[in-house]
Amino acid sequence: MNIKTINGIAVSKICLGTMTWGEQNTEAQANEQMDYAAEHGINFMDTAEMYPVAPRAETQGLTETYIGNWLAKNGQREQWVIATKATGHNPAFNYLRNGPKLNREHILAACDDSLRRLKTDYIDLYQMHWPDRPTNMFGQLGYVHHGDPLTPIEETLRALETLVSSGKIRAIGVSNETPWGIMQYLRLAESAGLPRVLTIQNPYSLINRTFEVGLAEMAHRENIALLPYSPLGSGTLTGKYRGGARPEGSRLALFNRFGRYESEEAMQASTDYAEFAEANGLDPAQMALAWVKTRPFVLSTIIGATSMEQLASNIAAFEIDLPESVMAGIEKIHLGQPNPAP
Repeated sequence: MNIKTINGIAVSKICLGTMTWGEQNTEAQANEQMDYAAEHGINFMDTAEMYPVAPRAETQGLTETYIGNWLAKNGQREQWVIATKATGHNPAFNYLRNGPKLNREHILAACDDSLRRLKTDYIDLYQMHWPDRPTNMFGQLGYVHHGDPLTPIEETLRALETLVSSGKIRAIGVSNETPWGIMQYLRLAESAGLPRVLTIQNPYSLINRTFEVGLAEMAHRENIALLPYSPLGSGTLTGKYRGGARPEGSRLALFNRFGRYESEEAMQASTDYAEFAEANGLDPAQMALAWVKTRPFVLSTIIGATSMEQLASNIAAFEIDLPESVMAGIEKIHLGQPNPAP
């Protein structure tokens, strides 16, 4: 697979993640991050209507608003590829359209609201944040059938077709999807002449390589690009949580919503990777990011930071080429404890 564009639009190998803006980061800090990213050649930014995280009714939409304000102030809309997401069904988000769905009414409304907050008349990549059906996602394993989709995928695709035809979105993607879900999107696109999914945004890191099990082959054969999120395993791969540490202001200290990264197995594997990186003269976080960029199915890696120091270090990681000995050592750790944070 040799995708380096989205619908013909070139994107940087780094995608600026934004989910902390409006919760852990102020608007001024978000502006500083966007300025720095632009100065370092990044032209791709990912957000969502439900951001910031942890999601709350009081802050919902703030991240998009910060981005829109910055774009309007700087007049840089044409220099950026902007990706955002529509929220799928989840009772926890009843404050959003009285319970969000991926049906026609909700998708059209969600898109218009995102356009307003982003202060733009088009979105480059519009993604469905998670399936509108009960299935495995966010660390759930052991599929158990719980009923049919709340919204048929065909209805979702036809709503997206309307947005593509109107010029409001330029390309579509999915997030937190499964092989079955992707194949339904592709089948319907081909049989009904509907827009084709071009990207999938799923978790992918040294401690979560589940994408390789079923989705990697699909990505290759169907020419769908991965936008990996949580490439640092919610910060665990930095090594800062070793020995049960919870640094003040860190994500795991602030929020109780990242359980898949806090298991004993995930923490041990993260420690193993961190110690291996340091033994080879590498920063643990930079090694983890430099490894993700080597994967052939990755289009652009989503990185997030709450401080400028973290952002600068993360961006610098993409200039590192890991030697074969390090790649082999990484694989050895993985085989000893595969996917401890699915």
